[in-house]
Amino acid sequence: MTEDIVRRLGYMTLGTRLKRIGERLQAQTQTLISERESPEAGSVNSPVLAALWRNGPLSIGELTQAIGQSQPGITRMVGKLKARGLAEIGPDPVDRRISKVSLTEAGKDLVRRLEEGAWQTVEAAVTDACEGLSGSLLDQLGQLEDRLAARPLPKRVRVRVKAR
Repeated sequence: MTEDIVRRLGYMTLGTRLKRIGERLQAQTQTLISERESPEAGSVNSPVLAALWRNGPLSIGELTQAIGQSQPGITRMVGKLKARGLAEIGPDPVDRRISKVSLTEAGKDLVRRLEEGAWQTVEAAVTDACEGLSGSLLDQLGQLEDRLAARPLPKRVRVRVKAR
């Protein structure tokens, strides 16, 4: 078996390791959301949907600040939501020079369903994967990676549902 060099190099490759874990979590979250809702809900879109739901209409700059991602990335996400009829862009009622992104009725309906179902499911599955992690940051990251590989988030949900 080939050595996991990212894990082996420790703090020197922490950014790469966090990105790898993030990508795995995002992919597994996407599977969960798709199984429980629809692919259009998307784990990638969830932060934008949640920000607009909780804060109301926001500019691209405000979304960038709220989510902590780059402006081009946010613009792409908003474009996809708009194309799916989940968001719309219009002028700010106070300063018409500023464009604001808001949820359409379809977007609001989707977020209501996500809040009542898929988002709670994801929260429970990730909590289960992280429960009882111990040791240094690197130790905890290793434990989390091992747990996600051994039992991905969708399987964690099925186990919790059966246990109830």
